[in-house]
Amino acid sequence: MSSNLNFEAQRPRISRREAVRRALLVAGGLVLAKHLSFRAFAAAPSAPAKAVIQIWMWGGPSHVDVFDPKPEAGYDYCGPLKTPIETNVSGIRIGELMPALAKQADKYSIIRSMTHDNNGHETASYIVQTGRQPGGRVVYPCVGAVVSKTKGYDAGYKGLIPPYVVLTEPQGRFDEAGFLGSRFRPFSTGGNPAQTPFAVEGVVAPGITEARQKERRELMHHLDSLAQALPQDPQIAAATQAENMAYDMILGDGAKVFDLSQEKPELRERYGKSKFGQSCLVARRLVERGVPYVTINYGGWDTHKENFQVMRRQLPEMDKGFATLLQDLADRGLLSSTIVWWGGEFGRTPKVQWEAPWNGGRGHWGKVFSEVLAGGGFKGGQVIGASDARGEEVKDRPVYPMDVIGSIYAQLGISPQTKLPNPEGLDTFVMPRPDEGIKSTGLLKEIMPA
Repeated sequence: MSSNLNFEAQRPRISRREAVRRALLVAGGLVLAKHLSFRAFAAAPSAPAKAVIQIWMWGGPSHVDVFDPKPEAGYDYCGPLKTPIETNVSGIRIGELMPALAKQADKYSIIRSMTHDNNGHETASYIVQTGRQPGGRVVYPCVGAVVSKTKGYDAGYKGLIPPYVVLTEPQGRFDEAGFLGSRFRPFSTGGNPAQTPFAVEGVVAPGITEARQKERRELMHHLDSLAQALPQDPQIAAATQAENMAYDMILGDGAKVFDLSQEKPELRERYGKSKFGQSCLVARRLVERGVPYVTINYGGWDTHKENFQVMRRQLPEMDKGFATLLQDLADRGLLSSTIVWWGGEFGRTPKVQWEAPWNGGRGHWGKVFSEVLAGGGFKGGQVIGASDARGEEVKDRPVYPMDVIGSIYAQLGISPQTKLPNPEGLDTFVMPRPDEGIKSTGLLKEIMPA
């Protein structure tokens, strides 16, 4: 990894509380990119999507155990998970531990030919999240940061909640704002939405009741003699406005979005009382309030050891939360305007490592892996591309990270020619230029409006 990337990764991060304060105060492949033009990634004319919920599968999930099963490859490849299940779309099968998602396949499309051939967590995350290759002079912002700028602050976003939220902890480079700077890093909630209350750092103070918060504010006003003496002073007026916004976040509508007690108990049960399931519910509440980008950081998929034990533990949890999110968004009329993007930095080695110390584990595999797209104008019930018989190589229709990102931007109405402010005065754009040589096959037209 280049020194640029190391330097970027080691820069001091601002606290979540400071992020809230600042937000309130500022209120090869088939072809190479050199054969493509910006026009190939033009925004969709109708721009159907308004928001993105990204389910980031930190660690890289096993594609052959989830959305690209290979039972015919034999036990050394599929292990005990040898019975994929049919979905509600004829001809599409998925892993046997996801019966709820099998009933929702008409709502999402599976990309089975993702590839970048990079097996490092941080570097692969950077590729998947930016569409660029690591190691260059410029550290680019990820999709969330770009959406935060173009569909958030640049679009006059006025919400109390920052326009880019991560549930619950940031990990790795997936939340990196790059040269856009700290203003466009996400607000990471911390806490656990499966607990009551959901202690969002900077919003809900653990151990302090709402009544106590109000008492503190009243005492502060009583002691603030300067504000009482100079109520018309511009600086004091600005500080008062910032304080009012902060308390609206803590005690008003801003805090309410994180209060899951407002939801029906039966709906919370449908999502699953796990941290992931309740994070899916919070994500729906956030996009319902107008937040344009939410990432659910879902860890635990780096299954070097005992892969199948992890799959049996976590896939039912993921199945329940992900499937309910899709159905809930659809029931509320939000799926048509909300992109749901599922995936991690790579897949896992298709051949199981049975020997000690792995004991049935799977290593990193960037040659081919799967992603899922739903909503926001993307068609459901489709499969793009294919891996080979053992899930080891791309067999048909390679798809590169740049292609997925460009398609998401197109659905959001973000032009690939949008120029991003660079502190060094360089010409940097939302999408790579043709002369950057980034591998691409273009937009995912198979699942996009004509």
